[in-house]
Amino acid sequence: MDNRLFNNSHVISWLQYFSDNTEVDLEHVKILDITRKNKNLIPACEAHRCVLVFTEAGHKDIFYRMYNAGLGDCEVVYNEGSEPVGPIKRNKVSDMIDRGINASAGMLVLNDNARTTLKFGIDNREFATGSVKYVGSEIRSIILSKMQVSDGKNICVISGESIAIQSAILDGEGSVIAVEYNSDDRRTLEDNVDQFGLNNVTIIDHVDEENFKGLPVPDVTMLVASASMEQEMEYLLSLNPNMEFVVYTLDFEVAASMLSVCKKFGIVDPEIIQVNVSKLTSKHTFSVQPAPWIITCKAGE
Repeated sequence: MDNRLFNNSHVISWLQYFSDNTEVDLEHVKILDITRKNKNLIPACEAHRCVLVFTEAGHKDIFYRMYNAGLGDCEVVYNEGSEPVGPIKRNKVSDMIDRGINASAGMLVLNDNARTTLKFGIDNREFATGSVKYVGSEIRSIILSKMQVSDGKNICVISGESIAIQSAILDGEGSVIAVEYNSDDRRTLEDNVDQFGLNNVTIIDHVDEENFKGLPVPDVTMLVASASMEQEMEYLLSLNPNMEFVVYTLDFEVAASMLSVCKKFGIVDPEIIQVNVSKLTSKHTFSVQPAPWIITCKAGE
């Protein structure tokens, strides 16, 4: 028996309702049920021209949050009540910021300015200010590429705040476990989760059995090398013997030691690269950014 608030029959009835009462082309509509866990409304509306959103009553600030995220020009197509019947209403998000959701229902969110490309390298200025010193967007893009982030993957990120946020945006059907040991960094990460409207991020303060209890087993882990790195890797491998790791470090000795660290855990042929990024300044000189080593490896191969 299907106990979901919106089952297949409900979805089809709402699609038929909007098809009969609007001129919206539903061929490429994105269907998003935010009554289910881990679904991100704001990133979905940013990336799709037409999103059919299913929501339950009680979201008092849903349109304000969309407006605050830059979606004020989006058009909302909806009706009054919980059933796909009655007259259609259309309003911009900017005109609905004082409204909430009073009944479980479906609504279309239309965004003519939706981007058609992945939001891969978010500019650091878009992140919440706080205690975190964010890695450069170019380096972040390379790390995400090495992680092979895709819909449905379960991801663990240790001390990589902007990587966790970017992964959660790209992986709307999966989950992100973000480990932050520092309390100030956790607060900054929480601000970012709220700012980007993410529901698929779980923030914990330690890598151990107690904190990981009940959480999805990660497929890939990105971690910033630290004194606890080997203990973290050992525990994560106990959860998933085929874990993929992407390690970031600015320390040459740590990078050089990764061959022996990987060998200790039975991981062969790790890939170790160094990335250099230089930017031209207004004075026509090049500013050289920190050049990290990025280590990519997969257990069980």
